[in-house]
Amino acid sequence: MSNVFFHNTLTRKVEPIQPSKGNLVGMYCCGPTVYAQAHIGNFRTFLSQDVMRRTLQIAGLKVIHVRNVTDVDDKTIAKSREEGKPLHEVTEHWTKVFHRDCERFNMLKPQIEPRATEHIQEQIDMISTLMDQGHAYATDDGSVYFRLSSFENYGKLSRLKERELATSAADSPTNDSDEYERDSMADFVMWKSRKEGDGDVFWESPWGQGRPGWHLECSAMAMKYLGSNLDIHSGGEDLIFPHHENEIAQSECSCNSQFFKYWIDCAHLLVEGGKMSKRLNNFYTVDDIEKKGFPPVVLRYALTSGAYRQTINFTMDSLHASQSALGRLKRFSDDILGASGFKRAALLKAIEKGKHLGDDWGVFAAAWKKLSNDLNIPAALGSIFTAIKSVRVEELDPEAAAKYAISYHNLIYALGYDLDQFIAKKVRIDAPEEIKKLAFERWEAKQSKDWATSDQLRNALQKQGWKILDKKDGYVLEPM
Repeated sequence: MSNVFFHNTLTRKVEPIQPSKGNLVGMYCCGPTVYAQAHIGNFRTFLSQDVMRRTLQIAGLKVIHVRNVTDVDDKTIAKSREEGKPLHEVTEHWTKVFHRDCERFNMLKPQIEPRATEHIQEQIDMISTLMDQGHAYATDDGSVYFRLSSFENYGKLSRLKERELATSAADSPTNDSDEYERDSMADFVMWKSRKEGDGDVFWESPWGQGRPGWHLECSAMAMKYLGSNLDIHSGGEDLIFPHHENEIAQSECSCNSQFFKYWIDCAHLLVEGGKMSKRLNNFYTVDDIEKKGFPPVVLRYALTSGAYRQTINFTMDSLHASQSALGRLKRFSDDILGASGFKRAALLKAIEKGKHLGDDWGVFAAAWKKLSNDLNIPAALGSIFTAIKSVRVEELDPEAAAKYAISYHNLIYALGYDLDQFIAKKVRIDAPEEIKKLAFERWEAKQSKDWATSDQLRNALQKQGWKILDKKDGYVLEPM
């Protein structure tokens, strides 16, 4: 088992992941709010989390991945009213769309995917506990709020005290919105009393009819399914305040212990230099990108090829660059698999099952070191491209090729690239006669086991912009 390091928002440090129990990592990810199709900004976070999980698995750790579905909140209810449909019908449709898109992106399914509406009792029980301890209070209308002044460490994740925001004023207002601005401090709602606009979306509770506030569901479900394995909590950086702060407050007050050890947050996505907006005509889903001729694997590459903690700028040019890079990765995969005798799907399945844990990384050691160090994907990709340039596939016997194939596809698995989705658009270019002559001479030298001449001629071809790919009974010339 090798070490994996991530940046912890709680400590502001890059730290090794040390699970609470042996090699079992509990990982909770804030999931989608299912009132519309998730856009590419949402998927930038979900895909980064997918690479995190895959990297942990390649390192030899077992991951219990929980990702919730928010199927009741202000937005879902508003959508239900707008369409004149029952809430469950709206959320079920968009949940299916989300799952379809995840599959297209080749994302691993979480082992547990709880829905907020299926865990109402757990949320009511948590509120009752907090009220008994004096951390929450009911108002005359039947709503329940968390008392910020009862939790001294409120704001430790987002460093509220450093920003000099008051958190304990006795006359601080309450806030019953699910989402609010970063500098808006107030006791937050845990149970919302039934309002006319809620229609038939309500549940019975000790405080009257109503529904849970948005911040409560993640706390209740994380503790139910991960118990004491509260290792990694991940979401977009926009959730640090107030959502994650509120989770920490209500959870640590209810169980009198630390909620999660590692808070791993992903940065925003810009599109063409600005915030994504339908008004600006730069709002994209995976459907929109596919209509432009790019398969989901190309979009996955574009959304994950930057450092997850840094804002990236998505452009059409970045899609073309991603397509070109994937073409190089696919060609090497095809070549090394052909030389080793492996089939891509079978090898990746074996890797997923952990059958190649601990295998030597060889020339790909630098790429793995960078990937496992705070998910430095840009540097890892750079090392991968450097490594594949150094491998002379045509000179490898099947046993040697197998070692390269395994280490290389360990990285392809970690990055989640479904190379079978990628079909390069090849333009046939006929080689000039002098190039064909050099290639034939090089083939004859190789057949005669005149390795020095073979290398010399191959290098001569490369200098003129051509590479030669050896097959069982011949060779293929391709422009570089």
